[in-house]
Amino acid sequence: MDERRGRVEWMDRLGGYLGLSLMGGIGWLADRLVATPARRPGGTTRATRRPVATMRRARGAAAAVALLTLFVTPAVARADETCQSPYMPKITGEEEYVYVWTLGVEGLGDGSDKLVTVDSRRESPTQGQVIHSVSVGGRYEAHHADFTDDRRFLWASGIDTSQIFVFDVHTDPAKPRLVRTIDDFVQASGGVVGPHGFYALPGRMLIGGLSNASDKTGRTAIVEYTNEGRFIATHWMPTAADPRGAVIEKVADGYGYDARVLPRKNVMFTTSFTGWDNYMRNIGEVLQDQEAMKRFGQTAAVWNFHQRQPKKVFHVPGAPLEVRVAWGPTHNYAFTTTALGAQIWLIHEDEQGEWQAKAVGNVGDPTKVPLPVDISLSADDRTLWVDSFMDGMVRAYDVSAPFKPKQIYEKKIGRQLNMVSQSWDGKRLYFTSSLLAKWDKGGADNEQFLRAYTWDGTELRERFQLDFTQLSLGRPHVMRFGSAALYK
Repeated sequence: MDERRGRVEWMDRLGGYLGLSLMGGIGWLADRLVATPARRPGGTTRATRRPVATMRRARGAAAAVALLTLFVTPAVARADETCQSPYMPKITGEEEYVYVWTLGVEGLGDGSDKLVTVDSRRESPTQGQVIHSVSVGGRYEAHHADFTDDRRFLWASGIDTSQIFVFDVHTDPAKPRLVRTIDDFVQASGGVVGPHGFYALPGRMLIGGLSNASDKTGRTAIVEYTNEGRFIATHWMPTAADPRGAVIEKVADGYGYDARVLPRKNVMFTTSFTGWDNYMRNIGEVLQDQEAMKRFGQTAAVWNFHQRQPKKVFHVPGAPLEVRVAWGPTHNYAFTTTALGAQIWLIHEDEQGEWQAKAVGNVGDPTKVPLPVDISLSADDRTLWVDSFMDGMVRAYDVSAPFKPKQIYEKKIGRQLNMVSQSWDGKRLYFTSSLLAKWDKGGADNEQFLRAYTWDGTELRERFQLDFTQLSLGRPHVMRFGSAALYK
């Protein structure tokens, strides 16, 4: 009965989120699936179309896939987290495993980046313990990771060397295996450096870049790959010199960071950070370099998602990082926070159907530069969790009135704090500590941990914690949830 209720809730949420007819969505999906890339001069690509008969066959296949996704996969899935792609199964339940993509530290264990599996099962004798890890044979600045749309593979990035590591998480979810390494990302993409975030689309992966091979600044692009690891297309960020048809509010720096989609409105949101020449440099040196400090993103953009065409570039000074899209069927907005400005920004559709960006609140005391990093929006769109790196604090905001966030809670998690992952039911939160290898604090402040909490609406209570330094594992960064029941 609980499983059936979860399935119905999942379908209701997804249907409202997509806001598209099934066949209309299938038609668009088929068009995308049958597009084949053709190289343009300079490394860009365009889509060419296959014959109509092929498209019709593809639409039939897409319909079958869509029906299986809607009616079969959610019925057996058991766990998920918020802020994920709506093209993956989204259901309630409890996660069994937490996968932690971890930076290697020289002289600590094998010194390599690795994917660490932590047991989160409530009744397990190894709950709160590391039960598996798989190294990738070097230090590549492990950063973000996410699942393909079928949730069978986890793609993880090294933003120093621009390599992508693909792990099989479905054959044995407790013991992921490295099955593919993509080491020609820069060449294939036409010069994009630093594959940062991954976002699942039907049959493909959307990858936000951080930099470029020419000058290593934040000028970059979004890159698409098939789930099998084949390059499809590169979409460069709009700049003042090449706005690509976008309306520029004030500046267009061409910088990138995160990318998220609101399918029912046919929009994609992107944010901006900084380039390889800054994020691979010691943070103390960067802070003392006035020219380097000028090379941080100050834009967010809204795109026509289907066309991959930028529509408007907003001025959002202070390096807007993670963007989180609301789930509600009438909630046409997304949140982001600025790392250097310590502000909460709302990107929203106004009454005229135009998209706008507005600063709606502060994170702590901006004059003390708490450095907001990761954020997580609850599945009911009521609570926004904001981590800040410098003070090690997490703050919860009531955002049920999105233009007027109200802080309702705060807790110091550690001496430094970066990523947060929240369960779909909002009852469990996980935190990790590492930002970047050369930006993490030193000495006693260099805590490297995974800490798990329960949330009852008023207080975070610790479930378990792991000291990654003591365990000789490295610096834990992004987390993703796993469950064996997803594949039964």
